[in-house]
This record gives sequence, structure tokens and C-alpha cells, in this order.
Amino acid sequence: MLVNKKIFLLALSMVLILSVGLLGCTTEEPASQDQTSETETEQGQQENRKEDEGVSNAGEGLHIATSFSILADIVQNIIGERGQVEYVVPIGEEPHEYEPVPSDFKTISDADVFYVNGLDLEQWLEKVVSNVTDTEMVSVSEGVTTISLVGEDGTDPHAWLNPKHVITYVEIITEDLIARDPAGEEIYRQNSEQYIAQLKELDAWIEEQVAAIPEDHRVIVISENAFKYFGERYGLQTEGIWELNSHEEGTPQQIARVVDLVKAQGIPAVFVETTVDQRYMQRVAQETGVDIAGEVYTDAVGPAGSGAETYIDLMKHNVTVFAEGLTP
Repeated sequence: MLVNKKIFLLALSMVLILSVGLLGCTTEEPASQDQTSETETEQGQQENRKEDEGVSNAGEGLHIATSFSILADIVQNIIGERGQVEYVVPIGEEPHEYEPVPSDFKTISDADVFYVNGLDLEQWLEKVVSNVTDTEMVSVSEGVTTISLVGEDGTDPHAWLNPKHVITYVEIITEDLIARDPAGEEIYRQNSEQYIAQLKELDAWIEEQVAAIPEDHRVIVISENAFKYFGERYGLQTEGIWELNSHEEGTPQQIARVVDLVKAQGIPAVFVETTVDQRYMQRVAQETGVDIAGEVYTDAVGPAGSGAETYIDLMKHNVTVFAEGLTP
């Protein structure tokens, strides 16, 4: 799968580079009906993403691109009405493995800056983007104390699942926005202070909710072991069938390990993610006799009407699902 992805990304880069070159030295010809249809479809998808998934429509100011929707929400809280924010990976898709389309590179190329999580979450995208655009990429996780993957080389990228780390994200983004738009400093700092206050309130609320869970039930079992930063902050053990979705296997040995763990520790519930194939955890539930207590969000905010359309709402949703599932 990794070899096929490398071939795809290399080919896509070459096509995009050639397309840019040809665009400058050929005359325009009327588009065929098929080309027109494809273009309209792609434009329609972009417009739907903007209209349905909370992108700012500000006509002036900075144009910001982010790798995924959670970052877009964080940036939107800082930039307010002073700029436009778009994201590349659609809601419901995995940032670990998302394969970009040409319109994504236009989104990035048109932006003043491209914010990424870093910690190797978007490593594949960063390499391709660097070949087709001069837009600066800024990692917002610099300075975060990282957690290593379990049993594998590498770093867990899901630092945003600890609100205290998101405060670091906010501080980095705020300073970068001010450097690009000094006239907006007062607005950015005011918005940043207000958002950090909300994140601190969220952090305190989560502590209260977790404290109500019986100590021997404070174990999160999920498909991708994405909640390590969350577990470290609030004192929960976290377990996954696999470490990262990009390394997804779901082997019989992995499933058996989790089944034995749930039985041995008397864990009352397991959980599934909105962006992950749920069949593996369904098998764990069947073999242990415990319930799948609900769906949680890890790599994207929820769609309109989900109650998890923002980062803060996403975290409140997740914590509520955990608390209800792990409390008899």
C-alpha cells in the first residue's frame, strides 16, 4: 500500500508540475463536455466544503489553508472575520492517508500560509506540496512534549486531543498571524485570549467528568490508539487494536490481545471512531460480550448537526461518551 501511494503521489506531482508549465505556453481551447462536467463537479465539492463545513467567507485579509478540519476550527477562532480559512482533508476522511486532488493544491497555492499539525501526520502531503507550491508550511505543534508510538518507531501525532497542547497551537498560530498581518495584532490577541480561556474551561470540565469514572474503569479501548495524549493528561489507560490508521492491520493477534485485555481488566465498554472501519471493534465486542458504547471523533470535527462541529464540542462529545460508557 505504501509503495502504491508513493507511485501515486510522484505521478500526481509530475502531472501538476507539467500542468502549470503547459498552462503558461498554450492557448485556451473550449473545454469538452466531459472536462466541463468534471470541473463543475470539483468546484461544487469545494463550494459545498466551504458552505457546509464552516469556512469563513471573508473577502479581505489573510487566506489560510490548513491540513484538516480541526486545525481550521482552531485558526478560525483566532482569525475571526479578518480572513478566510479552508482545509484540505474532507470531514470523514483520514489525514494519515488522504490522497489529494488537484483542487487541493490550488487551495494551498492560493493561501498565504499552510498550517499543518506536524509530528509526521501529514508527512506525505508535505513532500508533494513542496514540489508544486511556494506557500509556506508552518507546523503548529512545535514545543509540544511528544509521546512515542507503542511497539513502533515514531511519534504519536494526536497531540490536539489534549486541550493544553491546543493552547500551544493557538499561541504559535497567533504569533504567525501577527507576523503576516501586523495591523490585525489587537484582534488576533483578543480572540486568542478568549479562545484560550475557553480551552482552560474545557480542560477543567474534562477533569471533573473523568474524576466521576470509577478508577478501575478508566481505560479507553479503541481501534486506533489515538488518545495517548488525552490519557496522559487525565489519568486514563489507552489501548488500541493498532497504533496509527496508516499502519492499520487488525490482525487476529492484535484483536486477540485486546480481547484478552478487556476480559482480564473487566473493562465495561469499548469505543469506535467515526473515520475508522468499525468491523474490527465489533469483533472485539462480540468476543468479550461488552458493548460498543459509542462513536468518538479523533481526526476531524463532525458534520453539521452532529453536535461536534467544533474542536471544543468534539471534545465534550468524546468525554461524555467515555464517561457514560465507563460508568456503570
